[in-house]
Amino acid sequence: MGMGKAALQHVCRECGYQTAKWFGKCGGCGVFGTVQEQQPGRAVLSAVLPIDQVPLAPGRRDKTGIGELDRALGGGLVPGMVVLLAGDPGIGKSTLLLAALDRLAGGTRPVLYVSGEESQQQIRLRGERLGTLSPGLLLAAETDAEVALEHARKLRPRVLAVDSIQTMALRGLESAPGSVTQVREVGHRLAAWAKESGTPVVIVGHVTKEGSIAGPRVLEHLVDTVLFFEGDRSHAFRILRAHKNRFGSTNEIGVFEMKSEGLVEVSNPSALFLAERPRDASGSAVVAVMNGSRPLLVEVQALVADAASGGSARRTAVGVDSARVALLTAVLERKEGIVLADKDIYVSVAGGASLPEPAGDLAVAAALMSSLRDRPIAQTTLVLGEVGLAGEVRAVGQIEQRLAEAAQLGFTRCVLPEGNRARLRGAPLELCGVSTLGQAMEALFA
Repeated sequence: MGMGKAALQHVCRECGYQTAKWFGKCGGCGVFGTVQEQQPGRAVLSAVLPIDQVPLAPGRRDKTGIGELDRALGGGLVPGMVVLLAGDPGIGKSTLLLAALDRLAGGTRPVLYVSGEESQQQIRLRGERLGTLSPGLLLAAETDAEVALEHARKLRPRVLAVDSIQTMALRGLESAPGSVTQVREVGHRLAAWAKESGTPVVIVGHVTKEGSIAGPRVLEHLVDTVLFFEGDRSHAFRILRAHKNRFGSTNEIGVFEMKSEGLVEVSNPSALFLAERPRDASGSAVVAVMNGSRPLLVEVQALVADAASGGSARRTAVGVDSARVALLTAVLERKEGIVLADKDIYVSVAGGASLPEPAGDLAVAAALMSSLRDRPIAQTTLVLGEVGLAGEVRAVGQIEQRLAEAAQLGFTRCVLPEGNRARLRGAPLELCGVSTLGQAMEALFA
């Protein structure tokens, strides 16, 4: 039987979902009217190799010179790497990018910064303020993606930066800059050029009010690394968090402080998060959480108050999963005999930090009990442990790094799971092992 004509492929322009038949509603993202017909080109056979015979590319990384940025990237920029730096408008993405490019511009090859947001004069003024005036940092104010790529082909820069992808457009596409079609096609062109030339490309992307990257989700799929720059503009702290990284861990974070001279690296974030901790105040507990290989000491605050008469009790959580707070509240009620159903409960992690793991469970429970009893936890006591539904306190990982960080900041005692205490030798602070929630409360408030 002879080979028939190549079948048509249908692709969703929003999420990249592929199907042989056309559907009004995408089977991947569920959006209507985004599936388009795509005529397949002539197939080119790719190489098929045994895994142990695939040649390895050298593991060279370009350090940006900004330690916190390199940490979030997984050690630096990899040749051909495509990085999406996302965040709210005005959060400091361009400031961070300009500082990194200035340090990378000190080599034999220049770096190219293409901005569709600002003029060359505006960027120069920012460079004067930040002290980023390296002659190897080349500026282009351009919104035409093809012109930007032509500049890159001629200059062969060490790094290409595009700020932002929402301002770039390709001629021939009828849609406006920032539309789904434009963002997707410009992203594809930039990624293809990065892989073809081996040049790292950094793309700046804005975030919508809902917290997602403005543009199609396929943009996140085609880049190698997605870095989110988080923080409230009214606060000094900024956290750079990897949400995707093909060349490193997604658990690492970088911490910055916004000052008049620009973004300053915070080498000791724990001290920053605890800097304004009140002394001898009830409802406060300190826990050491792990972000990748970095331990961070953060303060958990809780407020338990009588609910308004006739109204339902409120439950509010900031920086910690509200479902986790509800679970811990239920365990305290059942195992400790405490009535919280008629209480308003507010839990917050100070400084804009968060509790990304169950190791903070015991600290949340301790802060709730401290507020309820109006009894402060000792200022130099660390609280660690996961709490189960039976009221048991379970062991946590990487305990040595957590305790070392606490000891450096002056903590002298740690209430932790007995499973961890039994395996530790030569700890840098006094250890109090507990197996149940009741034992933990006794150790903290006896």
